[in-house]
Amino acid sequence: MKFNEMTYTRPDIDALLARCRELAAKAAAAPDGDALVRLYYEQSEAFAEYNTAANLANIHYTCDTRDAYWKAEQDFFDANGPAVTNASVEISRAFLANPHVDALTEKFGTTCVAGMKNAVLSMDDRTVELQQQFNALVSRYQQIYGGALVELDGKQLTIPQLGPYKEDLDPAVRRAAYEAEAGYFDAHRAELDELYGQIVQNLNAQARVMGYHDYSELSYVRMNRIGYGPEEIRKFRDQVANDVVPQLQKVMALRAKRTGIAHPAFTDLPILFRDGNPKPIPGYKARMDAARTMYHELSPETSEFIDFMQDNELFDVESRPGKMSGGYMTSLPSYKAPFIFANWNDTSGDVDVLTHECGHAFEGYVAERDPAIPADLECPGMESAEIHSMAMEFLTAPWHHLLFGRDTDKYALLHAEDSFVFLAYGCEVDEFQHIMYQNPDLTPDERNAEWLKLEKKYRPWIDFDNLPFYGRGAGWQRQLHIYECPFYYIDYCLSTMAALQFFLLSLTDHKDAWARYLRLVRRAGTASYTELLETAGLKVPFEEGSIKGIAQQMTDWLENHQV
Repeated sequence: MKFNEMTYTRPDIDALLARCRELAAKAAAAPDGDALVRLYYEQSEAFAEYNTAANLANIHYTCDTRDAYWKAEQDFFDANGPAVTNASVEISRAFLANPHVDALTEKFGTTCVAGMKNAVLSMDDRTVELQQQFNALVSRYQQIYGGALVELDGKQLTIPQLGPYKEDLDPAVRRAAYEAEAGYFDAHRAELDELYGQIVQNLNAQARVMGYHDYSELSYVRMNRIGYGPEEIRKFRDQVANDVVPQLQKVMALRAKRTGIAHPAFTDLPILFRDGNPKPIPGYKARMDAARTMYHELSPETSEFIDFMQDNELFDVESRPGKMSGGYMTSLPSYKAPFIFANWNDTSGDVDVLTHECGHAFEGYVAERDPAIPADLECPGMESAEIHSMAMEFLTAPWHHLLFGRDTDKYALLHAEDSFVFLAYGCEVDEFQHIMYQNPDLTPDERNAEWLKLEKKYRPWIDFDNLPFYGRGAGWQRQLHIYECPFYYIDYCLSTMAALQFFLLSLTDHKDAWARYLRLVRRAGTASYTELLETAGLKVPFEEGSIKGIAQQMTDWLENHQV
């Protein structure tokens, strides 16, 4: 069924909550392990209609944040979502209380029961009103960001549409693009500062209600992190600071030499080549035709997947006024259909987001068609789900010439370099959030000062050159995740460590790298992050010294592939 034929009906929340109570009672009373397994499948399917409706509403709302009807539907789910989540938690609580609960681990692997325990530990009826308030705060941030229009080049442009100007070879044009963006954020400075303060206070209040010191503790439970915690993440960040950042300084020196910009400022960083950055082929149809060829030739599984996605018009990737920034993949369970949202702006990032979100969608497509995997376990934790997307960016490399033509080698260098450099920024975002939630009374200026300290630690090569907004340390406000889904961002770093290993493996044996990737994908959400890495034969980055060798290999490759 094509996306525009999919019908939306606002769900009956009272009926769903009644069904949840019924399922919880059945879970508590299940007489044996087999009955409990059957019931797990049943409860997993019970939320399909609700999740489909919620995701349809969110898709339509983010495609046009100005549409009053879809704004009202988004408000409905913001208000009712916490109650539904808490009702599902009560089902998990009932499963955990059943003496036969170990049957679920035997059937579904290590993540099922551990995930339910995290769900129980992360939700509480006493936080419903606070959760509703948080949802409203996020929606307000999305409206401010999604509604951004700035004046440049005699045009009204969205934030994503500034992308090509930021990559212009004329430094004055680049500076003007950043200043236009900065002007918008500075104009909303008071509201953005206040919103973030309210979000921190809200989430910390939820944490205290549930017995946690602050939200930085609760977040590990809510993010369903299994097998590691804050200490492992701190060790990971330390390795990045100590073993990756020094290598990145070499990489940035290579970039300066390559571009001929001896002392690059922040506004120069998007320039990776003296004669301009690689440009993908123009035109929606041309790109989609190239994507179809690419995925047809990659494997039989991806061939079937891309036909399904394109034939059913499950992409909305072109930027326009009112559309929320960013990109995502979401699922429509009732239709067993993934959906991809993005904001193309005619830069190489368009290909990044295409292959990235197709990685998410491919995993979802495969999992939804495996009858052995319950809907609840179709997707792993976010740090693992991002492996699907980030590794796909690299594993499609043999076909990137279809999308870049003569710029293919430039894109390969840009993509590998950006992925490697990202590790530092991702750790910076994560450490910043730990500081914010552990010090919730910082003033807006003090928050910005902390961000600037972290810039020196993780990205010491940056010179903001008195740029508005960024220069005063407020650039973090442009990072949607910090407002919308706190503590998510480190997941990208953990998955990058896997993706870089897939990249290095693919250089010597692409067929083997793809086979490892497919093994990982097929485990869906039935294995933890470390188990998935072991499934693919990859190093676990929490182990001391595990990152140093990978960082050296990446630096060597980048040095040998300068264009």
